[in-house]
Amino acid sequence: MAADPLAHVRISDLVAGYVTAVHPDRELVDLRTSDGRPVRVGVDRASAELLRNLGEPHTDLTSRRLELLTPGRHVLVHGIYSPTGEGHVFDATRIVFLDREAGEYAFARPGWWTRQLRELAAFYRTAQFGTGEADFADYRTILRLGGDKSGRHVQETDTISRLVYGMASAFLLTGEDDFLDIAERGTKYLRDHLRFADPENDVVYWYHGIDVADGVETKLFSSEFGDDFRSIPAYEQIYALAGPTQTYRITGDPEILDDVDATVRLFHRFFRDEARGGYYSHIDPVHLSPDHESLGANRSRKNWNSIGDHAPAFLINLFLATGRRQDAEMLQECFDLIVEHFPDPASPFVQERFHADWTPDREWAWQQDRAVVGHNLKIAWNLMRMNAIRPKDTYTKLARTIAETMPAVAGDTQRGGWYDVMERMPRAGVPGHRLTWHDRKAWWQQEQGILAYLVLAGNTGEAEFLRHARESAAFYNAFFLDHDEGGVYFMVLADGTPYLLGTERLKGSHSMSMYHSAELCYLAEVYDRLLVRGQALDLWFRPRPDGFADRVLRVAPDALPPGSVRLQSVEIDGRPWDGFDPEGLTVRLPDATSSVKVRARLVAS
Repeated sequence: MAADPLAHVRISDLVAGYVTAVHPDRELVDLRTSDGRPVRVGVDRASAELLRNLGEPHTDLTSRRLELLTPGRHVLVHGIYSPTGEGHVFDATRIVFLDREAGEYAFARPGWWTRQLRELAAFYRTAQFGTGEADFADYRTILRLGGDKSGRHVQETDTISRLVYGMASAFLLTGEDDFLDIAERGTKYLRDHLRFADPENDVVYWYHGIDVADGVETKLFSSEFGDDFRSIPAYEQIYALAGPTQTYRITGDPEILDDVDATVRLFHRFFRDEARGGYYSHIDPVHLSPDHESLGANRSRKNWNSIGDHAPAFLINLFLATGRRQDAEMLQECFDLIVEHFPDPASPFVQERFHADWTPDREWAWQQDRAVVGHNLKIAWNLMRMNAIRPKDTYTKLARTIAETMPAVAGDTQRGGWYDVMERMPRAGVPGHRLTWHDRKAWWQQEQGILAYLVLAGNTGEAEFLRHARESAAFYNAFFLDHDEGGVYFMVLADGTPYLLGTERLKGSHSMSMYHSAELCYLAEVYDRLLVRGQALDLWFRPRPDGFADRVLRVAPDALPPGSVRLQSVEIDGRPWDGFDPEGLTVRLPDATSSVKVRARLVAS
């Protein structure tokens, strides 16, 4: 018999699983992975630690590892597969316990995500502005691993907006005025430096950014990003609204609402396909046409971003703040198009790119016929939010189909977490769907998985959805938090080791600026507290004296199932206030000559 070429190979890896049996005399533990596979683990040489949040110290549990490895407990175990005469044995080198108590998760306890968001906001505040007054003239898009700024001074509109979103969200959960002050300063900076108001067409357009070289500012009219070069992409206009809209929910600043409405008119005037529905992904910067030949591969195209990203980036938050029918109508139009055109009966993954007539585009640039895992999860999450606004069986059916399908095809059932890009169709004779380029995992796609399964668990009460939410959050909190430098890592390897090469080693870039990490913290706190665990949650607001024309503050934390949450109490400037509607989740604001600070306590119904 030929010698086994792998007989002497030792492979470092990660196993995420549930303890099924403990053999203390031999220091062995049996685990069951998420998909039910047994793994026997030797723990005699393993260190052990407690999962920790940003800003928390390391807690060593090595001396108690056998005591804590009780049946049913969920653990993350790094180790080495070593060949033996009886097959491979996994020798643990590190064990992460997810809570001190069996069956519990530290990140499911009240305040975990709020504390994480406070630490994230402090990291970005210090990195961008130091400890003094926040001046957005000093803002940089590129931040290195430790938060140091790049030499070249480039300010992208979307990354400023995403930072503003993060700071506004941090204020909503913490009430710390400094975070909202930064959000308001950033919103004003966007309006003063990166907004173009077109009175002839009655629209607002947002520049791609400002390039500052040798003290000279050059406004960048069209996108400088490779996929969108020399075009106006819809998603850049969409995300320009993310931060200001979240700030509007808190302050009611009428200028923000004017800018958002004018940008929506831009979408309707220049991006909208009146004949076939939906919004084009790009328009030419000179002719403002989606059909100009200068657009190349982006000519007359629609995609997930141009149809679906309106909802999470700004439109749901706009509706929460206004309650307007027009905002709900636009949301419904987008989600009806997703339900109609995105599912593919031949693949578990949705279709993401289309020609003008909604024919799938499976030849576009890098995507070809490939799936971005996070987009599938994002659709499931946002369909459930939309269902809370205007219930439809088609919304919940598609959300459930995606959620029930994704773990087996796009989740890492051995290690935890969600993969990045996969082939939508299997290769002939090969089971499953191939990873396209690598098996790494990006931070923003983990967010989509956590929120999708949390909101589904909160809506349905089904244990399987909650299990996937907990497993996703375990992987994220164990491996994406940077306890050395602060913030979160952009990407990790399959086993959770940080991937620190190229742009993916940065804490600030075209793709990263506190938005997804803050959105995760804010909504995970909301969903887990109110929908899953039925606990109270305080939110903070600071309405301006000219804010909210009807002088009604809407305090719904997100698009949640009707009747699932009520407003228990309100304080204004630290004093009890009885002018509120418990079921409608609204507060009648007092007449005031300056901003007032509102604390709204929400409880599960």
